[in-house]
Amino acid sequence: MGNAQRSPGLLVSCGQLATYATYRCLEGFIGLLPLAWCWRIGTLVGSIAYFFGGSYRRLALRNLSIAFDSEKDTSQIRQLTHQHFRALGRNFFCSIKIALMPTAAVEQCVSYEGREHILKAAQDGKGVITTIAHLSNWEILSQVPSLGPDIPRSTLYQRLSNPYLNELVVRRRRKSGLTLFDRSSGFYGPLKHLRAGGGVGILIDQHAGDRGVWCPLFGRLASTTNLPALLAQRTGAAIIPVGVRADHPGHWIITYSPPVTAPSTATKPHQKINDITAQLNLALESFIRSAPAEWFWVHDRWKTPNPRFLLSDYRRGIWAGDPKKLKPYRVIVRSPNPLGDACMAVPAIRALKNGRPDMELTIHCRENLLPFWQQVSEVDHVLTTPRSANPLQVARTVRQQSLYFEAALLFPNSARSAIEYFLVGIPRIVGNRGHFRSWLLHQIPKAPKKISGPPPHHAHTYLEVIRQMGAHTDDSSLFNFPPLEKKASGSDNPPLKLGICPGAEYGNAKRWPIERFAQTAEQAYKKHQSSCIVIGSPAEKKIGEHFEQLYSPPGCRNLVGKTTISEMIDELKQCNLLLTNDTGTMHLAAFLGIPTVSIFGSTEPALTSPLGHGHRIIRRHVDCSPCFLRECPLDFRCMTEASVEEVSQALLKTMAKLV
Repeated sequence: MGNAQRSPGLLVSCGQLATYATYRCLEGFIGLLPLAWCWRIGTLVGSIAYFFGGSYRRLALRNLSIAFDSEKDTSQIRQLTHQHFRALGRNFFCSIKIALMPTAAVEQCVSYEGREHILKAAQDGKGVITTIAHLSNWEILSQVPSLGPDIPRSTLYQRLSNPYLNELVVRRRRKSGLTLFDRSSGFYGPLKHLRAGGGVGILIDQHAGDRGVWCPLFGRLASTTNLPALLAQRTGAAIIPVGVRADHPGHWIITYSPPVTAPSTATKPHQKINDITAQLNLALESFIRSAPAEWFWVHDRWKTPNPRFLLSDYRRGIWAGDPKKLKPYRVIVRSPNPLGDACMAVPAIRALKNGRPDMELTIHCRENLLPFWQQVSEVDHVLTTPRSANPLQVARTVRQQSLYFEAALLFPNSARSAIEYFLVGIPRIVGNRGHFRSWLLHQIPKAPKKISGPPPHHAHTYLEVIRQMGAHTDDSSLFNFPPLEKKASGSDNPPLKLGICPGAEYGNAKRWPIERFAQTAEQAYKKHQSSCIVIGSPAEKKIGEHFEQLYSPPGCRNLVGKTTISEMIDELKQCNLLLTNDTGTMHLAAFLGIPTVSIFGSTEPALTSPLGHGHRIIRRHVDCSPCFLRECPLDFRCMTEASVEEVSQALLKTMAKLV
């Protein structure tokens, strides 16, 4: 049993040893070659890797597209991707060869630009921080006195997972006179080294995750380490960006930029740190532009964090500069299909939009919901597909967009919606469990814990998904639906206009008797001489005709089944209030800022009451409610016990506030 327990670790150790042995064999072969041959053979190997490294090729292509999408066309970016792989190959081979060469020979392969900046900074005796990156043959910086002959060199490094390779790398770098500080051991060592007048090299071009400041690189927000700025703040050391680029086969140029400092407008310590970090990204970008094929494009620099890719609650925050200059982070949201559910999703859409300053939000919905989503100011684009489109057709439509979506959020819980977006190939698909679709999703929000009391409103259910993506969802303004500006009823103004929605597509169990709607409308007319419109879907056309037979005073129009959603929105905007069942029209009116008097029966107001202020709910809770059935199998008490007198009183109280 003891041997069986040790066997996994033994297999790992054997695998690591085999990797180490393979590397040493390759190193032995490369050590026999002249440096120029290493350059040529490495270039050839990189070119071969381009054709066989599918996932890395796609990552490099995506990163280059993010950086240069507005500067280069598709063919140029593909050509640059190929050049990058060639550069990767030669840099790998040359870095191995350089590590085996004596320092004097390596120095013959290097020339310098801007070295006066680092020499001048060293004269202050407060130490020097160099920010370095995976540019060209970056390993050459560890083999030459890159900080000047009198500056003790050091660097922070992250321990390799292979202990044999890690020991080899550490031994080689220490042999060249470089002091190594393990990042996992804290920063006392680097601080002490800087205070003694030494130099510390820090890599700044890797995704820093939760520890980083989100600031632009090529205009796209990227999590960037603020360690150089923190160390400089504590020690007074100068920060010098350093870059490497290839000059010709077997020769490289090391370039030093002027020291980076916080602008005079930065007054608070954290503001200075963030400003410096953002400037270091600009310096890095300048180095990359001088030799774009030489950077390490196969690293996921603009990584989408999991699960909090909305950046509202990252502890180090965001340095966005001018948000209008940021490249967009594109997210597509699959809208709920029912109109009411789409309306209840608006607070979540607002929180999503507020989650990042670079958010560009696209809503994907059925054609009938286009006019509604066009009313939501937080939405940048609306993409529609017909109800009849199959998953392949939907996926093709989404793929044909010129936009590249970083993430997709699926509000419907159907397997179909997950299949559609899986076929699109979006790298992050977020959605709740349901209908055996979990294997198609990349991120599944945790189900909220059950608590005593009434169930959460559907709007809060949507918001919980957004919260787990990193958005702030406790802002009450997310639920603000400002009332429309309407003229009060009076001698100089037209009478109040009442909207009436007596139907409900879900079924008869949600419909208050049509006769009572007519009687309530008549009470409103007697009191305020209000005009009215009757609205509903085409499936409810007979309900509208029945209402018209029961009640048709002057100024009352039956529009049931005669309006599109766009026309319904225009009509509702002319109304002062709405008398309705629990319907999508009720939620649409609430979104438009129109107060409602809503009658609930088989459904639960705690789940689906209208959002916003000024609404009145009429509900008779009986022992079988809420049943959520389409047809009542019993005596329909939940609706019939809501009297005309009670509803009329609620309606007249609301109207009195509008007069």
